[in-house]
Amino acid sequence: MKKNRIIFWAATLFIILWEGIMPLSTLLFAPQYVNMGTKPLGYPDYFAYTLIICKVLGVIAIAMPKFPAKLREWAYAGLTFNLIFAFISHACVDKNIAYMLMPLIVLGILMLSYLYRGKISRSGQLSLGGAASALS
Repeated sequence: MKKNRIIFWAATLFIILWEGIMPLSTLLFAPQYVNMGTKPLGYPDYFAYTLIICKVLGVIAIAMPKFPAKLREWAYAGLTFNLIFAFISHACVDKNIAYMLMPLIVLGILMLSYLYRGKISRSGQLSLGGAASALS
């Protein structure tokens, strides 16, 4: 059971950093780079801001153990759609293999978080306290 919690929290912390903290810190500390990833793909400027807001809200829903399960499911679904469409956008527009692979790798890590959340919630061991004890 301890292994499941470690895998879940490692994957979830990666998702929190990649999909939540990095976009939010770009918005707050380097706003000139907010649309650097979406503009070359042909998306309007406001799309980048919308993505950041949705990613941060999704990460909050995933990271908080006490959030309703239905809300968490929607957050996982939203982040999944975002990563799939990022792959499709890069495949259709710039065809750069590295840009196409990165969303798929992050999607794999998101899937790990989702699968292991199910495993540890069925065993009743999902809590922030469990994360601290699993990592010590």
